Amino acid sequence: MGLKAGLFYRQGINPIASSSPAIPGEFVYRPPEKGPLPVLFADRHILVLDKPSGLLTVPGNAPERADCLEARARENYRRARIIHRLDMDTSGVIVLGLTPRAHAAISRQFEKRETQKRYIALVLGETAEDAGRVDAPIITDWPNRPKQHIDAVNGRQAITDWEVLERGDGLTRVALTPLTGRSHQLRVHMAHIGHPILGDKFYAPEAARTMRDRLCLHAEKLAFTHPDTGERVSYESSAPF
Repeated sequence: MGLKAGLFYRQGINPIASSSPAIPGEFVYRPPEKGPLPVLFADRHILVLDKPSGLLTVPGNAPERADCLEARARENYRRARIIHRLDMDTSGVIVLGLTPRAHAAISRQFEKRETQKRYIALVLGETAEDAGRVDAPIITDWPNRPKQHIDAVNGRQAITDWEVLERGDGLTRVALTPLTGRSHQLRVHMAHIGHPILGDKFYAPEAARTMRDRLCLHAEKLAFTHPDTGERVSYESSAPF
């Protein structure tokens, strides 16, 4: 896939000159149309789905935000329960528990950081290095919730490893491995090092937000220990951008 970003440079815009302001106006939830449930794997214990971008993982705080991945899963798998979450605009691999035992076992793996996660992102700018680590504590930006921000004094430890997959036309495709699980961690960290994710409504400058019609962040791979067999299992989904 070619990486297209000529708009910034033709117009003489510095796309990383300032941080993005809060998005004006009231949030309107428009989930993607229902289709076949995107099942990657299912047995009596777990359900692995390929979440679409734009769909909440769990219900929101208003009746019009009831449509979500968990609700859709329960139409076919009555006992399905969310174990972890992906941001509404993030797509990709997510696992649900189908029994209380499976839910608890995988939840413990997330708490103990025994799972392995890999994301793909398309970011603004061509990185100078081929790989790196972002170690920058994150805390909720309370006046601007749900936004987060870097706070070296009060923030919680947040670590992300990144690796270049492709560069070109002013963009970089990167693989991201979060070693901690803070809210918006990957989005905050990439913006922090000057390479915001395209389509990011919270942390990218305006031109980068409008360069794509979705957040270019995808949970490509999730690995964990199966709660019944004890085997290490891994599930993958290709990034759609």
